[in-house]
Amino acid sequence: MKEIPFYKPLIDGRERSLINEVLDLEKANKVETLEKEFIKYTGCGDAISTVNGTAAMHLAMCALDLKRGDKIICSVNAFPSIAEVVRHFDAEPIFVDIDKDDFNIDVNQLESILKNNKAKKLKGAFISHVAGQPADLKRIYELAKIHDIKIIEDATGAMGGTYDGKKIGSLEADITVFRFNPQSNNSISSAGIMATKDEELSRRARLLRNHAIVGEGWDKFGNLGYVYDVVDIGLKYDLNELNAAFAIGQLEKNDAFIERRAEIADIYNKELSSCPHVSTPIKKRDHIYSQYIIKIDKNRDNFAKELKERGIYTSLHYIPMHLLSYYKQKYALRVNDFPKALSNYQQILSLPIYANLSDKDVQYICDHIKEIAKNRV
Repeated sequence: MKEIPFYKPLIDGRERSLINEVLDLEKANKVETLEKEFIKYTGCGDAISTVNGTAAMHLAMCALDLKRGDKIICSVNAFPSIAEVVRHFDAEPIFVDIDKDDFNIDVNQLESILKNNKAKKLKGAFISHVAGQPADLKRIYELAKIHDIKIIEDATGAMGGTYDGKKIGSLEADITVFRFNPQSNNSISSAGIMATKDEELSRRARLLRNHAIVGEGWDKFGNLGYVYDVVDIGLKYDLNELNAAFAIGQLEKNDAFIERRAEIADIYNKELSSCPHVSTPIKKRDHIYSQYIIKIDKNRDNFAKELKERGIYTSLHYIPMHLLSYYKQKYALRVNDFPKALSNYQQILSLPIYANLSDKDVQYICDHIKEIAKNRV
């Protein structure tokens, strides 16, 4: 039986060449190269690399000096890493329902929460760009100015994405967080980026990223200078040279990845447009399709099971946080507290979409979806 994984990286000789340069101990500073290239690619101001996307999120909260009892707004439909990094400070996430069409934060509800906010310790909002389609940033930036809150954008699924033709990361966010490669178990490589135009946030993030050590600096082999001091409680989130080398190779291909995913999305859109029980994604703004999320109007779980039996692996982006045991119990949340997120969750299904996927495989997926859908009662 044919087997189509949910995700598979596209690797060629470029990654191998860059990694060999690191192993030869001749051309170090791949971390520095990655950060410079990323700044050039996104226009983000400064790029502070980290070991993965979640580390970049946590470093962002450290840079903002989040404290116990502070509050950060986020979509209930974000990946749990966002609420998780907030909770590590004993700070509180405030969940907001979603826009049912693009799965991003409901800006009307966000506005309502900001208008009615009585908490002095509301620090900011973490805005996710789900599946590579940005949230309604124009309105969000306006609200941030009016209510004096920080905006942290979760672009872990939107590297190279644009809003009104401008790269995400180059806009008005205080911090934007990116990641290379899905952070799956046993992933080949991982890297994150915390991007900011704010010099103080950048300085603090760079300091904290490696134990808050100051001193005579480090040589190209990573050896610490003779005399050093520690000036804060830091972290160990700095990226190593091997992962930086792999990330450079992937960054160089990112536009080609986006182009290929757009081609795959076009095939899905065309093939599934009149498929019974299936709704294709609604495109409201620029979209780079880091995920291709359909809706199944009847018995989604069984649909996914039947696809898996045919060798096609799917996923869910995302299970709303108010349905997850920790947050449900911690904040006494009820199933119906976020009706749009709940309704979407009961139907959504993410299909494979990555540069390594051939047209033949995409057609295979579409044929089986149509076959399963046709037999629905």
